[in-house]
Amino acid sequence: MSTRGASMAWLARLNFCLADVRDGLGPFLGVFLMGQGWAADDIGYVMTLGGIAGMLATTPAGALTDAVRAKRLVVGLGSVLVVAGSLLLLVAPGFTVTAISQIGTGIVGAVIGPAIAGLTLGIVGQQGLPAQLGRNEAWNHAGNVVSAALAGACGYYWGLPAVFVLMALMALASLLCLARIHPDDIDHDVARGLDPQRAADAAQVSTWRLLVGSRPLMLLALAMMLFHLANAAMLPLLSQSVVARGGADPALYTALTVIVAQLVMIPAALLASRFAQQRGYWLPITIALLVLPVRGLVAGTWESSWALLPVQILDGVGAGLLGVALPGSVARILQGSGHINIGLGAVTTLQSVGAALSPALAGMVAQRHGYGAAFAVLTVIALLALLAWWMLAERRAHDVHTASSPEAAGR
Repeated sequence: MSTRGASMAWLARLNFCLADVRDGLGPFLGVFLMGQGWAADDIGYVMTLGGIAGMLATTPAGALTDAVRAKRLVVGLGSVLVVAGSLLLLVAPGFTVTAISQIGTGIVGAVIGPAIAGLTLGIVGQQGLPAQLGRNEAWNHAGNVVSAALAGACGYYWGLPAVFVLMALMALASLLCLARIHPDDIDHDVARGLDPQRAADAAQVSTWRLLVGSRPLMLLALAMMLFHLANAAMLPLLSQSVVARGGADPALYTALTVIVAQLVMIPAALLASRFAQQRGYWLPITIALLVLPVRGLVAGTWESSWALLPVQILDGVGAGLLGVALPGSVARILQGSGHINIGLGAVTTLQSVGAALSPALAGMVAQRHGYGAAFAVLTVIALLALLAWWMLAERRAHDVHTASSPEAAGR
């Protein structure tokens, strides 16, 4: 196997290991804090703080990825910092320490995402991007399944603190994977989408004008913002509602919610990758937006622990498709500009506005009107995301065969 082929393989394995690291405690945070006596609205507020921090850091993180050549170091340092921030909660799970931990996790998680995207594009190039994105996502979701299963089992026998230990071990494994990615296999100009023949034209277009002036990019960002405003709180809210009714063991049930979704995400990501190579990204994004309101409707009307299955199957379809289609579509829109990663960061920033507000909104509604009303609100927002995308987005802008330039990106 060539060094490039080996680097591609280790990049996929890196995504497997980072599945348990980059988002910190993820859905386990809510049930962990409930075990410490926290109320639903306070959990929502502290999760929102982390989301806001990530939102503010994401666009600068994309600019950092475009600028630096030490992308492996960025990912490795970020992994260590996420684990360190999460371990703070074991020492003192009070509001101040938890807020600091989530703010740090949000910032570092914002840096890791664009860095992985830059590494991927720099190793495989634009032509190989859809296939490698599919592999990355499949390995990432497989990592989520394995880590969630281990976390659920360890949490069941030894309590939720075992989840922290597992996260630290996965962070160490991610460092080993990074060390096996050969630095000479990373083309840093390709990693930011710079076309040498268009470099002079790209330099004349300001980054701000390029991003804000791109209608396809802004419509994609609007749809993702509404999607995550509806989506981010659904899994924590489902776990909290079941645990509040005493319907399941907190660690085990939360692990099952993750496992069901992640198992579906693996084939969804691979199918999205195959479809994107031939037809583009518009339809996978549309399907992902379509399944979200159905998911919210089922979660809000079926008061049973068994609601886990359809709710998380639908989550797996949506997340699996978007994991491939979102970065691929941004890379296609901004190809040749030299600003792909800051563009992805800008889209992620706007979708993070929705993700940051989602837990606080859902927690507030749940505290005052119940979990059913919270799911109803999230479902309405999901419908708005679908309508905005369906009515405004242009299919050709997300066609995998459409070549973009710095000038065309603003059309």
